[in-house]
Amino acid sequence: MAKVVSDFVRVASTSEIPEGKMKKVLVGSQQVLVSNVKGKYYAIGNVCTHLGGPLDRGVLEGREVQCPLHGSRFDVTSGEVKRGPATRPEPVYDIKVEAGSVLVRSK
Repeated sequence: MAKVVSDFVRVASTSEIPEGKMKKVLVGSQQVLVSNVKGKYYAIGNVCTHLGGPLDRGVLEGREVQCPLHGSRFDVTSGEVKRGPATRPEPVYDIKVEAGSVLVRSK
């Protein structure tokens, strides 16, 4: 049996992403959007699947982030498209919090 290695990378401290806020981080070469929704952290791709807009420059309302370019909306908890023009969901990253640090698993 192959040993599974945890590839979680520390991307921020919890104090850097207060409730209702989001932050763009890099995990390897991937741009990842980390959001704090009601004290729970979520990580999805930061590049809009429509035309590549920077989601971290958009608006977070509840569980949805709106792309600043064309208004596509994504659920930050699942990556699901909530409103177009985007049709493809955002990739979702595993995330955990340990001792005040936010960690995201690299893909």
